[in-house]
Amino acid sequence: MTEHRAPFGDYQLEIYLNGLAGIVPDLPMDFAGLAERARRAMPPSVWSYVAGGAGDERTQDANVTAFDRWGLYPRMLAGAAQRDLSVDLFGLRLPSPLLMAPVGVAGICAQDGHGDVAAAEAAAETGVPFIGSTLMNDPLEDVATQLGDTPGFFQLYTPTDRDLAASLVHRAERAGYKAIVVTLDTWIPGWRPRDLSTSNFPQLRGHCLANYTSDPVFTASLGGDLSATVSQFSRIFGNPLSWDDLPWLRSLTKLPLLLKGICHPDDARRAIDGGVDGIYCSNHGGRQANGGLPALDCLPDVVRAAGDVPVIFDSGIRSGADIVKAVALGATAVAAGRPWAYGLSLGGARGVVHVLRTLLAEADLIMAVNGYKSLADLTPDALRRVDAAR
Repeated sequence: MTEHRAPFGDYQLEIYLNGLAGIVPDLPMDFAGLAERARRAMPPSVWSYVAGGAGDERTQDANVTAFDRWGLYPRMLAGAAQRDLSVDLFGLRLPSPLLMAPVGVAGICAQDGHGDVAAAEAAAETGVPFIGSTLMNDPLEDVATQLGDTPGFFQLYTPTDRDLAASLVHRAERAGYKAIVVTLDTWIPGWRPRDLSTSNFPQLRGHCLANYTSDPVFTASLGGDLSATVSQFSRIFGNPLSWDDLPWLRSLTKLPLLLKGICHPDDARRAIDGGVDGIYCSNHGGRQANGGLPALDCLPDVVRAAGDVPVIFDSGIRSGADIVKAVALGATAVAAGRPWAYGLSLGGARGVVHVLRTLLAEADLIMAVNGYKSLADLTPDALRRVDAAR
């Protein structure tokens, strides 16, 4: 892999120097501004789907505020003029711990309907790996061609049709994806009032089904019209997997296999015993179930249970500070979803690149100012619990 924009903190210098020529950023520099601009840019139905969560969204909000309960100790005279944010993940040397979390409607977040392709282009430019969703608006092969030398992972919503599951995984292998991420917590849609109030479920309207309509197993029995496609999708989408299915999942691929949605240490241990290569600690950003624990609160126990097995974390990542804190709590890599989806809606690939660079610049500069030269220095001892009431 080629080097990508290190040190990441130099993005701020680039912006300041552009300012001397009268050029100011045309995209927001903070998450709140990004979200507000995205709300205005997206169709209301897409905005509600991306921004919304389950129930009254308390778990979604708790994912975000959980980071406020941790503060990073500053360490002075550390000589952190150079920082190393690189990580090793499944034999891949990555320039940073940041990943692009799968977003199932990324395709229609972009103004041209090709958001998955744009996200892959942004991955190629930044070196931030893209985890492509099963629910793409372009076939996974077309998306993979835009990744350049940046790795892509393929996220699988396991269908009830095992032949289709195998076909999707094998297509991802042939296309060059480097790992398979199986999402466990979305075999049935959660209770999402924002979407229910508009009776909107994008896939039932024929959106983001390109990986199905391009798959020979899926299309073998279809007549080709949209209603047949949607009906077939709705029949096969959700598979309530059990531990008995894990050997079958493991048998589908020799690629690294990760299970996404693991928040209990016992589940992490059992998954590892079943042969998975990585644990993905996540509660789907609070989109699937309300009333649960913030995913960040689950992370330390999952990391301890995982031992030497890498743990990817998402849910509530909004800033570079969040990335730093998640790494300090044991995450090997950290995935952000909504931020890059919002950038996508504003500027396509350029918007995604901007968001990824802002996240990495802030993380890099926080490490610089606080005296942490490498991710190895970010241990739980670097954090202190903060009284949220203050």
